[in-house]
Amino acid sequence: MKKVLITGCSTGFGFESAKYLAKKGHHVYATMRNIHSKNAKAEKELKDFAKTNSLKIDVLEIDVTSDKSVNDAVAQIPEVDVLINNAGLGYGGPVEAFASSEIMDQLDLNIVGTIRMAKAVLPGMRSRKSGLIIQVSSTAGRGAFPGFGVYHASKWGLEGMSEAMRYELAPLGIDVVIVEPGPFATNFFGNIVQPKDAEMAAAYQHVGGFMDGFGQQVESMYKDENAPTDPMIVVQIFENLINMPNGSRPIRTIAGLDFGFQAVNDATEPIRLAGLQGMGITDWDGPRS
Repeated sequence: MKKVLITGCSTGFGFESAKYLAKKGHHVYATMRNIHSKNAKAEKELKDFAKTNSLKIDVLEIDVTSDKSVNDAVAQIPEVDVLINNAGLGYGGPVEAFASSEIMDQLDLNIVGTIRMAKAVLPGMRSRKSGLIIQVSSTAGRGAFPGFGVYHASKWGLEGMSEAMRYELAPLGIDVVIVEPGPFATNFFGNIVQPKDAEMAAAYQHVGGFMDGFGQQVESMYKDENAPTDPMIVVQIFENLINMPNGSRPIRTIAGLDFGFQAVNDATEPIRLAGLQGMGITDWDGPRS
């Protein structure tokens, strides 16, 4: 049994993985914002699910954009074996239409938020010389589409930072891996944050048209029973990564519709490994078993 801390558990991957991993015998710390207001229903559902099935799910308030919120919550958790950095949101619209403060908000949530969480749990993991951090990125961290430039910046940044962390932490017994979901039935498109400067966005009608068409195409895929859009695909990837022994976990795992980006991962992996060899740090590619 592992003690698993998951962020962003009000909906989607976080909500489903909290229930699923608890059913698999893990002690889950399910975290989210606004547990006494907007997300009170999700908190109650998780607590009722745990009580009905005699499972270990503790629901805690965490806003990953706040140092105090993160530190106060993690201080209540005796030990964390696995951190799943799942909390995140997408900003969509022409890059020029976003104010610098809006761009900073996107980066704060999707990149800095994962670091706040990691910094809170890493002292314990380092002292035990063991631990696993699962960074939830996206296929948007491996390619780019018009209208998602700010979101891409956050996910591409998360990818680079997570890869560096993998090499830094492996000699200390801690593994860092990246999961890259494609579109899933988690209402991602319904929650996209648009730029406040609507007038500027209107100058990019071609981008708006592309985004509308792309969103409709993805929504239609959700209705296709044969399309890999069930969030449980990602949840089971989390489980598989948790169960893998040290030294066997891949750095990147794409989930669902990959838009061809699996080929990008396959093509760049030999280059990544050659780079590690050239730097003389091949044995830093994840902790040894």
